[in-house]
Amino acid sequence: MRLAFLGTPDFAVSTLAALIEAGHEVVCVYAQPAAPRGRGQAVRASPVEAFAAARGIFVRTPASMRAPEEIAAFTALDLDAAVVVAYGQILEQAILNAPRLGCFNLHASLLPRWRGAAPIQRAIMAGDAITGAQVMRMTTGLDEGPVLGGVTLRIDALDTAGTLHDRLAPAGAILMARMMADVARGAAVETPQIEDGATYAKKIKPKEARLRWDLPAADVDRRIRGLSPFPGAWFEAPSERGSVRVKALLSLVEGAGGEPGEVLDDGLLIACGTGAVRILRAQREGRGVQDAGDFLRGFPVAVGTRLA
Repeated sequence: MRLAFLGTPDFAVSTLAALIEAGHEVVCVYAQPAAPRGRGQAVRASPVEAFAAARGIFVRTPASMRAPEEIAAFTALDLDAAVVVAYGQILEQAILNAPRLGCFNLHASLLPRWRGAAPIQRAIMAGDAITGAQVMRMTTGLDEGPVLGGVTLRIDALDTAGTLHDRLAPAGAILMARMMADVARGAAVETPQIEDGATYAKKIKPKEARLRWDLPAADVDRRIRGLSPFPGAWFEAPSERGSVRVKALLSLVEGAGGEPGEVLDDGLLIACGTGAVRILRAQREGRGVQDAGDFLRGFPVAVGTRLA
C-alpha cells in the first residue's frame, strides 16, 4: 500500500522498519520537530526522523497537524492508509478521513485499559500481570477506535518500563505489519471496544517520581520499576556534604520490616510501610547507573540510615 507513517520515539522505529520490510511504499514520514535530547540536551532529530532520513524517505516535522496547509499537504499524498505510533499530536477528523482506507494506530496496552500517554509505565505501576499492544482504527476519541488485533505479554517481577518497552516495540511492529496485510486485502476484522473497565494512562508528573517509603513495599517497587529508566523514582540519602538525590531504577520486594525509609542491611534493603524493597540498581546524581554492589562501593549507606 501507499502509506504515510506518523511517529516520533524509539518505540515507533521498529514498526516503520517492519512496514518498509513488508514492501509497503512509505511516501512520507511525520515526526515531532527536533528538540533537546539526551544528557547534554543538544537539539536533535527524533529517532523516527533520523531513521527515515537515513533511508531517503521524505520527512515532515510540523509543529501542528491542525494547520490548514498541513492538512492540505497530507491529503495531497493520495494515501491508501496511514500508520501512527506514538506520534505525539492529536489528529483532526480531516486527517483521519484523508487516506482511502483510514488511519491505524499501534497502542501499547490491552484496550480499553490504559488509553492515553503512558500505558507502559501505568501498567507496571498498577501491578498489572499482563499487558500488550493492539492495532486500532483511529477515531477522534482518545484511543477509542475499534481493534483489529493484538498481542499479549506477561509483566515479570523484574520488568521495568524500559525492558517492557523493548519487548513491546518489536512485538507491536510484527503485529502492525500483519494487520496492514489484512487491511490491504480487505480481510481486517474490527471489533468495537467495550467501555466498561476503560482506564486512562495519564502523563507522568514530576512529583510522582519522589518515593514515599510509608507506602507498602509492593507499591514502592512498582513505582521504581514503572518509572525506570525515565524519569527515575528518587529518594534522598544523607552524606558528609548533605543530602544526595539517588534514583532507584530496579528493585525487588522482600519480607523484612522496620521503620519506613530505614536501611535494614548492607545490600540496600529498605523498609517500607509494610514489607521492604531491595534496590538492585541505582544512580547517584551526576553519576552513571550502577548495580547495587558497585553503587555501595562508591557511596556506602550504613545499616540504620533513614532515607527521605
